[in-house]
Amino acid sequence: MTVRKKLLGEWRGRLTKVAMPVPDRNTVVLAELKSLRERVPRLTGSVVASSDGLLIEHDLPPHIEPAGMAAMAAAQLSLSYRLATTAHGGGFNEVVVLGTEGQVVIYAAGYTSLTVLAGPEVNVGRLHLESRPVARAIAEHLAAAQTSEE
Repeated sequence: MTVRKKLLGEWRGRLTKVAMPVPDRNTVVLAELKSLRERVPRLTGSVVASSDGLLIEHDLPPHIEPAGMAAMAAAQLSLSYRLATTAHGGGFNEVVVLGTEGQVVIYAAGYTSLTVLAGPEVNVGRLHLESRPVARAIAEHLAAAQTSEE
């Protein structure tokens, strides 16, 4: 490799790296997520995202990138909402994605979503029983926080 190509590669690397701001941790939401993980066996992680895909808070394992998961959850939430309103004219509550190695459940939480990741042997009834109230609590907390900021 020539010196010129090496310098060009270094400059290109410096120019293409974008510093992403790390959002402030929302301690109340994070406490809800950690409590949910403690109460539901086989729960592998959870993430709260805005309807436009921005990460609000997460309790994910290190191998899952939180911002990417938030964006995918928002896309699935939007698609599921559109499908439900087109088919039945009503609102949307949740969607369950069953995979061979686990499950992903996305719950509507006001203008945000709660995405829960679980292993294949999770008790789905218990997962719903514990996660639905957490989604409501997160929605209420975020709505109250937004109201107090205004």
